[in-house]
Amino acid sequence: MALLERSQNEQGEVLFTLKHPGTLADIGKFTAANADMVKDATAKAHKAQKSWGALSFAARAVYINKLKIAILDRMDDVVAVICKETGKPEAEALAEIAAACDSMQYYAKHAEKTLKEKSSRVHLMFPFKKLITTYHPKGVVGVITPWNFPFSMGANPLAQALMAGNTVILKPSEVTPFSALILAELCVEAGLPEGVFQVVLGDGVTGAALIDSGVNKIHFTGSVKTGRIVGEACGKRLIPCTLELGGKDPAIVCADADLDRAVPGVINSAFFNAGQACASTERVYVMESIADDFIRRVVEEVDRLRQDDKGEIDVSCMIWDNQLRIVEHQVAEAIEQGATLLAGGKRKENAEGLFYQPTVLTDVHHNMAIMQDETFGPVLPIMRVADEEEALRLANQTSYGLSGSIWTGDTQHGLDLARRLHTGCAAVNDFGGLCYGAAEGSFGGRGDSGIGYVNGELGLTSFCQIQHIIVHRFGPKREQMWYPYDAKSNEGMKKFFNFFFRSWIGKFMT
Repeated sequence: MALLERSQNEQGEVLFTLKHPGTLADIGKFTAANADMVKDATAKAHKAQKSWGALSFAARAVYINKLKIAILDRMDDVVAVICKETGKPEAEALAEIAAACDSMQYYAKHAEKTLKEKSSRVHLMFPFKKLITTYHPKGVVGVITPWNFPFSMGANPLAQALMAGNTVILKPSEVTPFSALILAELCVEAGLPEGVFQVVLGDGVTGAALIDSGVNKIHFTGSVKTGRIVGEACGKRLIPCTLELGGKDPAIVCADADLDRAVPGVINSAFFNAGQACASTERVYVMESIADDFIRRVVEEVDRLRQDDKGEIDVSCMIWDNQLRIVEHQVAEAIEQGATLLAGGKRKENAEGLFYQPTVLTDVHHNMAIMQDETFGPVLPIMRVADEEEALRLANQTSYGLSGSIWTGDTQHGLDLARRLHTGCAAVNDFGGLCYGAAEGSFGGRGDSGIGYVNGELGLTSFCQIQHIIVHRFGPKREQMWYPYDAKSNEGMKKFFNFFFRSWIGKFMT
């Protein structure tokens, strides 16, 4: 039975019917927005952006903080919606709310410091000129979000884009539309002006219409396959885009690692959100000298994880049946190729929904898809290695480069190893994906993991058009390099070049 059913009525409207991934009960329907509806939303957003962009940072922050309070006031409602369409445990839905509220509180407070106009000297022309750097809104930002974190993945870029003075149109995954709709409700309750934030529902057709509708930037989070399509479409229209894509994150467990921390840390980073996270740990390289003890502890803890369709649980169901089939195929193929199954490896028995057991594999190698391709499910393959050099070589043997982790008793040594990971971010004795929650830093990956950044200074400024202005302060009426050219002027420039580029004074002024 498909989790998402698509149909069309007599009027030509595309309809979607959704089922709960844990129980397969119907949870709702929606009508997809067509190209004309998306264009209307974009026109409305452009109109609203003129007045929204004219507001001060302080005025925008008031709205963002009201939105944060609105989320807290209706926390139980938001949790219920997230759980209804994803099947997550309440704790993981609350984690989405924490991420959304933290983002709003942080950028409401700090955006002005990052984006306020700045003045600096121009070294070659000092003291005659100065450089002014200004940050203008891009205009209308189209945000396309995935189904794994349907509330926070919409709320986080929303906070940044709005504080930068843009208006936003959100196109959520067709698998999880209701989290976006309650976010829109909360924006109305917080008093955001009409047109500042809108939601358009639909699948990839609606997403393509959004790119083609006249937006000024696309912020996309999703798969590599779809990200390439989005990037190509934006490139044809010369629309800037941020592509936050997949990962195949490694964890390196050193011989001196504190296994009392490393074991639960690796397990949580692998199975949080049922492994459906771009920065989930999907490969472990453990030193041979401690491999037996590490693997034994991992299996013992995984066997204690609770998974059900009711009551308190640790590992939830898969959110989309298409992804479940990918996980099943990768695990089955790995076992056929010689991997040893130590835990899980199949759907949970007697469960109606998309429950796949937390799975541990050993005897894996890099010719297996499960060590090369993104799994995006509750699977932890563990590979024994002779030393840290072999671990680093294998960890970097991937087309992805999002995050990773080092587990060691020597923090400085762990930092040295982390610097050698070919990833956009990393952690020492912690979950590499935690970098996404550190708003002071910018989150982005290498290779197939994406282009551009979200969060931090780089993420915030990516929602802006940066403008530099040179201001002539004082000095000669006519510049030496202006017309007319003559030999005397050329000789003067030669003397200046020798003085400026050879002397300590020039180096001091640079």
